[in-house]
Amino acid sequence: MRAVVLALTLALVASQSVNFAPDFAASKTYVYKYEALLLGGLPEEGLARAGVKVISKVLISAVAENTYLLKLVNPEIFEYSGVWPKDPFVPAAKLTSALAAQFSIPIKFEYAKGVVGKVLAPTAVSETVLNVHRGILNILQLNIKKTQNVYELQEAGAQGVCKTHYVIREDAKAERIHLTKSKDLNNCQQRIMKDFGLAYTEKCVECRQRGEALMGAATYNYLMKPADNGALILEATVTELHQFTPFNEMSGAAQMEAKQMLTFVEIKKDPIIVPDNNYVHRGSIRYEFATEILQMPIQLLKISNARAQAVKILNHLVTYNTAPVHEDAPLKFLQFIQLLRMASSETINAIWAEFKAKPAYRHWILDAVPSIGSSVAVRFIKEKFLAGDITIFEAAQALVAAVHMVAADLETVKLVESLAFNHKIQTHPVLRELTMLGYGTMVSKYCVEHPNCPAELVKPIHELAVQAVANSKFEELSMVLKALGNAGHPASIKPITKLLPVFGTAAAALPLRVQADAVLALRNIAKREPRMVQEVAVQLFMDKALHPELRMLACIVLFETKPPMGLVITLASILKTEKNMQVASFTYSHMMSLTRSTAPDFASVAAACNVAVKMLSNKFRRLSCHFSQAIHLDAYSNPLRIGAAASAFYINDAATLFPRTVVAKARTYFAGAAADVLEVGVRTEGIQEALLKLPPAPENADRITKMRRVIKALSDWRSLATSKPLASIYVKFFGQEIAFANIDKSIIDQALQLANSPSAHALGRNALKALLAGATFQYVKPLLAAEVRRIFPTAVGLPMELSYYTAAVAKAYVNVRATLTPALPETFHAAQLLKTNIELHAEVRPSIVMHTFAVMGVNTAFIQAAIMARAKVRTIVPAKFAAQLDIANGNFKFEAFPVSPPEHIAAAHIETFAVARNVEDVPAERITPLIPAQGVARSTQQSRDKLTSMIADSAASFAGSLSRSSEILYSDLPSNFKPIIKAIVVHLEETICVERLGVKACFEFTSESAAFIRNTLFYNMIGKHSVLISVKPSASEPAIERLEFEVQVGPKAAEKIIKVITMNEEEEAPEGKTVLLKLKKILLPDLKNGTRASSSSSSSSSSSSRSSSSRSRSRKSESSSSSSSSSSRISKRDGPDQPYNPNDRKFKKNHKDSQSTSNVISRSKSSASSFHAIYKQDKFLGNKLAPMVIILFRLVRADHKIEGYQVTAYLNKATSRLQIIMAALDENDNWKLCADGVLLSKHKVTAKIAWGAECKDYNTFITAETGLVGPSPAVRLRLSWDKLPKVPKAVWRYVRIVSEFIPGYIPYYLADLVPMQKDKNNEKQIQFTVVATSERTLDVILKTPKMTLYKLGVNLPCSLPFESMTDLSPFDDNIVNKIHYLFSEVNAVKCSMVRDTLTTFNNKKYKINMPLSCYQVLAQDCTTELKFMVLLKKDHASEQNHINVKISDIDVDLYTEDHGVIVKVNEMEISNDNLPYKDPSGSIKIDRKGKGVSLYAPSHGLQEVYFDKYSWKIKVVDWMKGQTCGLCGKADGENRQEYRTPSGRLTKSSVSFAHSWVLPSDSCRDASECLMKLESVKLEKQVIVDDRESKCYSVEPVLRCLPGCLPVRTTPITIGFHCLPVDSNLNRSEGLSSIYEKSVDLMEKAEAHVACRCSEQCM
Repeated sequence: MRAVVLALTLALVASQSVNFAPDFAASKTYVYKYEALLLGGLPEEGLARAGVKVISKVLISAVAENTYLLKLVNPEIFEYSGVWPKDPFVPAAKLTSALAAQFSIPIKFEYAKGVVGKVLAPTAVSETVLNVHRGILNILQLNIKKTQNVYELQEAGAQGVCKTHYVIREDAKAERIHLTKSKDLNNCQQRIMKDFGLAYTEKCVECRQRGEALMGAATYNYLMKPADNGALILEATVTELHQFTPFNEMSGAAQMEAKQMLTFVEIKKDPIIVPDNNYVHRGSIRYEFATEILQMPIQLLKISNARAQAVKILNHLVTYNTAPVHEDAPLKFLQFIQLLRMASSETINAIWAEFKAKPAYRHWILDAVPSIGSSVAVRFIKEKFLAGDITIFEAAQALVAAVHMVAADLETVKLVESLAFNHKIQTHPVLRELTMLGYGTMVSKYCVEHPNCPAELVKPIHELAVQAVANSKFEELSMVLKALGNAGHPASIKPITKLLPVFGTAAAALPLRVQADAVLALRNIAKREPRMVQEVAVQLFMDKALHPELRMLACIVLFETKPPMGLVITLASILKTEKNMQVASFTYSHMMSLTRSTAPDFASVAAACNVAVKMLSNKFRRLSCHFSQAIHLDAYSNPLRIGAAASAFYINDAATLFPRTVVAKARTYFAGAAADVLEVGVRTEGIQEALLKLPPAPENADRITKMRRVIKALSDWRSLATSKPLASIYVKFFGQEIAFANIDKSIIDQALQLANSPSAHALGRNALKALLAGATFQYVKPLLAAEVRRIFPTAVGLPMELSYYTAAVAKAYVNVRATLTPALPETFHAAQLLKTNIELHAEVRPSIVMHTFAVMGVNTAFIQAAIMARAKVRTIVPAKFAAQLDIANGNFKFEAFPVSPPEHIAAAHIETFAVARNVEDVPAERITPLIPAQGVARSTQQSRDKLTSMIADSAASFAGSLSRSSEILYSDLPSNFKPIIKAIVVHLEETICVERLGVKACFEFTSESAAFIRNTLFYNMIGKHSVLISVKPSASEPAIERLEFEVQVGPKAAEKIIKVITMNEEEEAPEGKTVLLKLKKILLPDLKNGTRASSSSSSSSSSSSRSSSSRSRSRKSESSSSSSSSSSRISKRDGPDQPYNPNDRKFKKNHKDSQSTSNVISRSKSSASSFHAIYKQDKFLGNKLAPMVIILFRLVRADHKIEGYQVTAYLNKATSRLQIIMAALDENDNWKLCADGVLLSKHKVTAKIAWGAECKDYNTFITAETGLVGPSPAVRLRLSWDKLPKVPKAVWRYVRIVSEFIPGYIPYYLADLVPMQKDKNNEKQIQFTVVATSERTLDVILKTPKMTLYKLGVNLPCSLPFESMTDLSPFDDNIVNKIHYLFSEVNAVKCSMVRDTLTTFNNKKYKINMPLSCYQVLAQDCTTELKFMVLLKKDHASEQNHINVKISDIDVDLYTEDHGVIVKVNEMEISNDNLPYKDPSGSIKIDRKGKGVSLYAPSHGLQEVYFDKYSWKIKVVDWMKGQTCGLCGKADGENRQEYRTPSGRLTKSSVSFAHSWVLPSDSCRDASECLMKLESVKLEKQVIVDDRESKCYSVEPVLRCLPGCLPVRTTPITIGFHCLPVDSNLNRSEGLSSIYEKSVDLMEKAEAHVACRCSEQCM
């Protein structure tokens, strides 16, 4: 037994001693053959690819323990751009020769147990060459475990630390070791990768779960032979594959394949000779980025003299872009940027010094410098601005571009910080704002690259915020908060929350807009720390004492953190008890819109919102549009991985017409990333009030003092904050605020003052003089619009790059000259221009050239090999025109002259190709189209040789008739033939030309794509595509000298008539019916008008009666299920068992007050015959009336032939008839269009439109009228016709094409959405009816000849003025005023009282027991401005109402006497004969209205105060909503918070609320005759509170008689009481406010006095 154990132990020790790690023995040189290949393109063969190949011998020799030399012998570099696999690799001999010296230098590396350590090399070896060595060392990197054959680990390699799987198998017989390892390059702890231009994008984790845009993996296969101290690598093969697609991978992907092969050759005894070079530590096996960071992949420049080359390109840009933009200007601009990136700061400064005095060169440099993308750009801008070399505008423009294009490193961040706090920058507000926002942006970009960025980066901004709060500099504090919002650093949460009401005391002194900026500053922080921001946002939202706007902004922030289900349900729970309707409406609408979200990153939020919405009541859906709303719309395509989202937030605080804040945001999804592309926010606090109200009146004793004396009597009255006129706007790009502006009254005043200053007038005169003398303007703007790059290493050691570039150059050339007749004097007023004939001659030549590149491949400073998509867009639209404006004579004339057009006014070319080039032989670059024509035919033929031969004869018969779209033939071919035809047809051409008015316009489209391989979007993009648009003079027609458009208004219109219109008085009819009509007149003279085809109403009524009877018969046989899709609301109307039938709803014409518009027309005639009676009187109004307007559109041709159109308009006011005739100017062309419209009544208008030869070919009738459908107001529009032209076949063809792209579910969805039933309606009539069934719902019915569509109960976002609409006459003379009245009715708020029931502004009703002889505040301006006050009291003797209005400098008393209303102004009675009365300023008007009197003062905030014997009514203007107080409430739409006392306390008792607004007296001998006061009362009984006997006092004031007076009438009131122990004393020295601020311990009833009687001894 012991022997067995010993044997097993020895075997185990022996097995553990086996070492599979590669080993290189000392004093020996191991020779390997090395071959590396890097190739990119599409995976299919027969298409073009681009790549690089390296072949060399590799020598490895030990120089010390664990230190080895690696040397490349006879390396060769090959480049490839050709059709794979046919074309061979081409040697890059010049590049190989240039790099031979570097390759000949061996490198040192540490190597122990299969792991590569330090790498050492002389400085003469460039980083790019050293990375090639690292690619070889990466093969030697083996982490072999002795005890495991299958395992995985995170292994360091050339590409970073990635997840690696090992499988080891030992072949003992063959003495070989087989090792396989594979790497998942998408699962790395430390992936070596550089991104540029992606700092503003967010990783959409949910999008990437459905597939990555970029995927990579590698496999390593080793064959090793055991050796004494390890193992000898006999062969190593590496295969690495990267694939990229912006869409779903199933649609196809481009790939980059890397292969390495290391094959053992021999072992030499001669060691490698170590050179004398000084070896330095150059890192490890990890790839090190070299100059490829600065190298653009779209071109390769050999830079020998950067300054000279840059100056040469700069001269080219200036020289060749003086006329239209040169087609290669964007590419040259990119070359200029590339040279500046490679140049030193001294070189850039030298170029600037040489050209800064030349404006044509100067702007090219300033536009290119920000695109350098490094700290060099920021330093250049800073130095030049501080030196005074560039203007403020140039500095601002360059700074905005630099901040967003410069890569953020620590040096750049510090540079921008120093710039933001520079004294010279601080003196310019615009530059200060831009640099502060830019500083925040640079911090944000830096933290994206370094997630653990230090908090010290934002510390200077925090200190600035502290100073701004201490000094009450609110504008500066707002700017600082926006900078912190841009930075988005989590360390800013604490400083920001200190400025918010819930968390800090400083918020009490801050304006609301600053607090709003603080909330919004949390949004970018939420992207990094959503959980921390959620905690803050929830607390803000839950605090119901906060301003509603802050709570709604907190809701926005909260949902952007993508809250979990529990948090969303918590919000829903809060909404159930929410009293603020603005917050409730906003939050519910936000949840509701998110339930429809299809975006992957909001999927969990959408699911949570679906649950939350179902928990809430449907009553939130019925809230008015005046309440705050949130809208979110998005669409996302999973196959394409593309999506877009739009959000709009409408934040209001008082249900006013103008919201307080509006925010709109657009978001995009692409290739697994998301970005907030654009956001615009506008704040309009106080703007409406500033525009509509009068300037503030002086504080004199007649107004403010009186009102303040009145409100002083109120118990602890607290005024509301005054809305300062302010507008602000901000703009965000990619989540970063780039600009904002605050506009207040002082800025507007400064602008007006500047506009009226002498310098502004002088500037205007100089500009006019320049126009009269002729001026030329040229402006060129180059722009690197996009630069998005991702660079990462491959196994070979060469970098692979994915990049997207867009560069554009735009130029505008304008030459303008003006002529004034008569000439103006030296000093003139702007009004004199209205009496001058102005002629303007201008020539414009705008042109734009844009280049876009998408690249995938190898990019180094030595060699480039990539597949590339290039798009070139060029537009040139020259124009030459003249305009003449004669306002005095009512003439306007516009002339366009021919210009020499370019070959194409717009051209777009897209091509994909493979390119290979090296820096030593740039002119010899090799470009191969990605889809060679031969390759297409070959690949198709190789794959389907046999099948194609079987159908060759059949296909030949179709080849001649093969159209542009092979889909047309598919219906005629067997199904198995379709793919073959589709593979052959790869070329698409389309040319559409239109020749009209002497101009020939052509649209050309050509396309060759890879759709024959796979019909997906990705393969359809591959190939060549072009779109060309050309506009040229017509060759088949005479030349056009000019195009004229002229308008003449007024009495001189008749002088401009070119073609005299003569119209036959016979009844119009097609030529084929003329003889029949004449014969009918002879035979049946009495019925000559009875069968007129144009009498559409009479004929349609008869036909409709016939059709209705047929419909009634057909309905009996129809199943009731035909309209089962109608809503439950229909069943309530028509009965539970009867389907809804829209034909049963009769339209009652609203003609009860209509009168005939002509004495000739009889009331008994139908409306149609009335129209024809008017029409027959004067068929052509031009025979008796002069035209009001004439419009001429004509071509002036070289052969003097008149061509064009003439439009004349005539108006007969006596018959309310308008006639418009459009006629061709050609004498031989009798085509005309005649339009006649007649206003038949205030409720109906009819129009006839006829066209064709002498207006006799076709005609239609259009009738619009209002009426009633049942009791509901309705509008009906009818279109009838006799004959219409046929729709051309070409139109139907395009309709069919478009219909193919409509998803099949949409028609079914529309059918469910809009119920439909088949009907045989009038065959030549379409009828559209809209019925207002309530203030918030509409019924819509559309009848066509073959069917009836209807939708009932369509909900409206806003209420309609239902009562006013019923009496509306839409065609009244004063219709504009009536529409304005309706509009004001929608937005008006009204407070009224009927008997003892008062209806507040918020439409809340409650009963009121008014005290006698005491004034109560009905409504007043509750701000400190006190613009108005309305008081009400009930007279003690008569118990009649008495209203007092205090406004401006007057007191108005309104009361009844002898069944009439008495008006007193400042104690002086105004008799009825002196009404209407206006105050001296004209802003206040008093007039009779019905049985009462109305006071109007809209500019003071009081729309109307109406008073009669039995009722009163108060209306306030829209901008006063939320700023009123009194018995009528705040007018803010918050009916759940209506009972608010003067102190701001919310009470539940309507009686207590009403009594709190009583103006009490201090003595019963006061002139007010009020015998009552407000006081806290003691509960008459003692109660037990907290197990202690207590006495209680009311925390709300109770109306009681004055001392010495006795109550005559009382009313019970339920109020709150605060209780104290019996032995404690209530401190009365603090006044009533001390008890009013106490908490409520219990609710009890008390007696309130409403009428008192006092003794003579009362004081």
